[in-house]
Amino acid sequence: MKTWNIISVITSSLIIVSAQNVCKLPAAQIPTEWRTMEDSCTEKMKKQCINAELGAAMTYMAMGAHFSRDTINRPGFAKMFFEAASEERGHAIKLIEYLLMRGDVFANLQSIIQEVPKPLNTTWTDGLDALNQALKLEAKVTNDINEIIKECEGSRKKNKLNDYHLVDYLTNEFLQEQYTGQRDLAGKASTLGKMIKNHGVLGEFLFDKKLLSGETLFH
Repeated sequence: MKTWNIISVITSSLIIVSAQNVCKLPAAQIPTEWRTMEDSCTEKMKKQCINAELGAAMTYMAMGAHFSRDTINRPGFAKMFFEAASEERGHAIKLIEYLLMRGDVFANLQSIIQEVPKPLNTTWTDGLDALNQALKLEAKVTNDINEIIKECEGSRKKNKLNDYHLVDYLTNEFLQEQYTGQRDLAGKASTLGKMIKNHGVLGEFLFDKKLLSGETLFH
């Protein structure tokens, strides 16, 4: 028998033996009493919050790529938006970790990720156009977070849910950052608008250089 035939037979035998000796553990029987998060809150966290954060990350990535193009060449804007994309991705991870801490096993996470909205645009007229869209995007994310808070704190008459821990987590971990970020974008858009009005295209060029160097653009 040729050597390769011997090797083939041995390999096949090993596969059969390995398959017969696979260790099949029974499903773990874990008590579920500790899983106290209401289904409606869980689903809103997945479909609204995580979806919104990942959608925002995709939009910021598109913005970063747009301003990185050789025909646009605004490295300050590109840097700012790529950093924003990483931040939004980090937010989504934090929300996933929170749900796992509360006992959710993410059986349908794949379907939720598939529903992440694509960027509304892949090109922007100028930096001011991108900043204005970013501000609208952040306002939507903030609204999504507030909707979950309203649903899960029992402030709506139709339900009596009071998930105090979730509400406190979203309020302290996310809302403060959202409002601060919105103010920052509004200030940047205002400053850039004035610079363009006074200096035209040169105003955006100078603004981009300040973004790249990390200078404070408003007080």
